[in-house]
Amino acid sequence: MMKVALIGYGYWGPNLLRVLMENRLADEVYCCEMDTKRLEKAKNRYPSVKATNRFDDILKNNSITVAIVATPIGTHFPLASKLLESGKSVFIEKPMAASVKEAEAIIKLAKKHNKVLMVGHTFEYSPPVLKIKDIVSKGELGDIFFISSKRVNLGLHQKDASVIWDLAPHDFSIIFSILGESPSRIQAVGRDCVKSKYPDVAFINLRFPSGVIAHMEISWLAPSKLRNTTIVGSKKMLVYDDTQPVEKIKIFDHGVHFKDPETFGEYQLSYRTGDIVSPKIETFEPLGAEISHFIDCVKTGKKPKTDGESGLRVVKALESAEKSLRHNGIPQNIK
Repeated sequence: MMKVALIGYGYWGPNLLRVLMENRLADEVYCCEMDTKRLEKAKNRYPSVKATNRFDDILKNNSITVAIVATPIGTHFPLASKLLESGKSVFIEKPMAASVKEAEAIIKLAKKHNKVLMVGHTFEYSPPVLKIKDIVSKGELGDIFFISSKRVNLGLHQKDASVIWDLAPHDFSIIFSILGESPSRIQAVGRDCVKSKYPDVAFINLRFPSGVIAHMEISWLAPSKLRNTTIVGSKKMLVYDDTQPVEKIKIFDHGVHFKDPETFGEYQLSYRTGDIVSPKIETFEPLGAEISHFIDCVKTGKKPKTDGESGLRVVKALESAEKSLRHNGIPQNIK
């Protein structure tokens, strides 16, 4: 009998509980939340859920073998550590931890207790990103030159984290997954426009071992919501706009060729403008696919697609970006 505990019923917790209940991914579901009003909402919506405001109730219940942590970043390490030590497999919402040191410690604990550890990089399970990864891996775009992404909106300002730790994990995980590599160098600039000490806008540059470069713009302070990524290759170009209801991906058969001039005044560049294609994309909920994958890994012992190491590489990038920002944009090498 699979018994799963959800820790945290705040911003993202309701979505996780919905997926667990609607997809019937567990025989029994527990919800642990300190805020009594939130806990009451969970009980009213799902009467069969066993609710508690005491974390110790989850830890001491040996029949609960799986836990999902959806709490503020600063609590991920202590909660995940205690859950792993109590013999439970753990799913942690992004980012995995508040530092590289904490992330590495969580990974060690999971290995020590032989438990499944997975990180909630939901976009890696989304149909558009899976399609883009397939397109890139097959070489349809040619050699990748650069990637540019923008993730901005008006709000939500977090109480205990900068915009880098809140929004950048999404694009880091997407780009790292598509390229199949981690960055070697990172640089970030930004500022705290609204709340002191917590930057709400940042511009991040990355360089990868393969030579690919990437630029990210993230902000809580923008007039409209934008979620788009442009990938430019030697053969074709691709635009991914997650705000579009249909045709989220468009492939442009556009490019430019350099030609050594044979005569004085001959054009050195020739431009190609071809078709624009929007490939067919599967339709399913990324969060449902992600949590189903986690439960399956617990049952079968398979390695999760977004395991602890996947979470660690994102935290390394976050920590390095934050350090660069705090030091006036000095580039940071990532090991």
